[in-house]
Amino acid sequence: MGFLSEKEDISLVLCGEAGQGIQTVEAILAQAIKQSGYHIFSTKEYMSRVRGGQNSTEIRVSSHRVASYVNRIDILLALSSGAIKHLKDRISDDTLIIGDPEHLKTVKEEGLLGKITQNTDNFIEIPLMETAQDIGGLIFTNVIAAGFISRILNIPKEIFDGLISDMFTRKGSQILENDLKAGEAGYRIGHELMESKSELIQISLSGQSKVRDELLINGTDAIGFGCLAGNCKFMSSYPMTPSTPLQRFLAGNAHEFELVYEQAEDEIAAINIALGASYAGARSIVATSGSGFALMEEAVGLAGMIETPLVIYIAQRPGPAVGLPTRTSQEDLNLALYSGPGEFPRIIFAPGKLEDAFILTQKAFNLAEKYQIPVFVLSDQYFVDCYYNLPSLPLEDVKNEDYLVKTTPEYQRYLITHDGITPRGIPGYGDGLVVVDSDEHDEEGHITENLNIRTKMVDKRLKKIKQIKKDAISPELVGPEDYQELVVGWGSTYWPIREALENILESDKEKKISFLHMKQLYPFHKSVVEYLERAEDVIIFENNAQGQLANLIKLETGLEIQEKVLKYNGMPFSVEEVEENLKKFMGLENDDTLSVREVSS
Repeated sequence: MGFLSEKEDISLVLCGEAGQGIQTVEAILAQAIKQSGYHIFSTKEYMSRVRGGQNSTEIRVSSHRVASYVNRIDILLALSSGAIKHLKDRISDDTLIIGDPEHLKTVKEEGLLGKITQNTDNFIEIPLMETAQDIGGLIFTNVIAAGFISRILNIPKEIFDGLISDMFTRKGSQILENDLKAGEAGYRIGHELMESKSELIQISLSGQSKVRDELLINGTDAIGFGCLAGNCKFMSSYPMTPSTPLQRFLAGNAHEFELVYEQAEDEIAAINIALGASYAGARSIVATSGSGFALMEEAVGLAGMIETPLVIYIAQRPGPAVGLPTRTSQEDLNLALYSGPGEFPRIIFAPGKLEDAFILTQKAFNLAEKYQIPVFVLSDQYFVDCYYNLPSLPLEDVKNEDYLVKTTPEYQRYLITHDGITPRGIPGYGDGLVVVDSDEHDEEGHITENLNIRTKMVDKRLKKIKQIKKDAISPELVGPEDYQELVVGWGSTYWPIREALENILESDKEKKISFLHMKQLYPFHKSVVEYLERAEDVIIFENNAQGQLANLIKLETGLEIQEKVLKYNGMPFSVEEVEENLKKFMGLENDDTLSVREVSS
């Protein structure tokens, strides 16, 4: 019996240098796995280099739904000589390490093998490079690797060949023929290995036919579909990882959905162009990352002053400045919360699962229009790059409302109302004049230095907050209602915390611990205080160094969360990390240093 045969959830990791085509392998395997009826989760970690360095992709193949990153590696396919060294902290004696003799030679020569794993029986060489050269060159190594893994996972050859044909037909018949040969060679190597190493490789995952028809999308796709569902008509942005994929998504769908995409010369231009489009009546979004958004802050204040709706998408990565361009973090909550001079209302969302990313982004456009304010959607590198299958997106929850009015000759753009919301007109729609100005203004929109009017206008803008709170999205509670201990998280920590909590509750159903996921970070839903006050102890997980949400909770509610698990090395929380820290928090393991724990692994 193989050492993987009893596993219902296998963590497969591919690792190699940038430019070796790991993304191609991931793309092939992701679709092949889903079409074979298996559930899949995939994420990647990569360096900000065109060549060199080590990049890896984790693919979880499971008989049940999976959606979070694990530290465990069951099968490692090393596509470079530095792969094993790069992942040495995640390799255990139970890891099956597979690679070309040339790639594994360095590990042996440097004497690292015994230090990394004591189980040398799980160290297997396969002729990837030699086989690729025989077919036509090293460029085919990635397809051979994809075929090899597909055979190990018992993926039908016809499914694999169909995907290869779909992917490479446009490159010409000769290239397609060679890629099909490469895939076949990979299957042959996999079959021979399974025959000779049957005591090691024997996988018996169970697939489900309904999975084949499910969606397989990532965080960027979910947010992009949310933009389209929210009737977004304009995007202007300047490329910046990890927000660029959303820009590509909307640009690629612009024609079909009558959307205009403009790549601006810089971030300052991007947000001001988007505000101009919004002033003209188009639902607009701008996408960026932290240091790019820093350039946009003045225009956030402009949006607040001229009460013009705008959705601002920030895909977070570690800072300050350029930081770690291709890694993940939750460091920009404060940046979004306090951006722009002066005082004016805003809304901040942070989805944690794909369904939330879709519906919260769609709602962001509605709420920006309704309250004539900037609405932020915070994501991060980990979230946007995560793929997993799900039955569908919540299309039934999509409802768009039109808040534009046809103006009359006496129209006043900033008419003071009981709730601070002035009916919004746009130029050319009606007979009224629509005046906006970045200075303080009167009800018609003309510049004023009348201090009484100034006070009334500030009050007018801030009055909206009371109404905005009524539309706040409630947090999601996972676990028993009668909890004693409460775990708090936001954004992309959702699935690692949830899976870790479910593992704990599965082993001890009597435990009174639940998870509160905050999907709206400002302003809070009224239930947040009640949830926190009901708990005897609270712990929070954040991918930043200062506990930005914990600090905001204290500021807004007066409740201080003492136990913080903070990770800020550029990597997401793994399920194992969360589970270990929760056990210590619950007293299941001894630990004297739980408070403000820094997770550096």
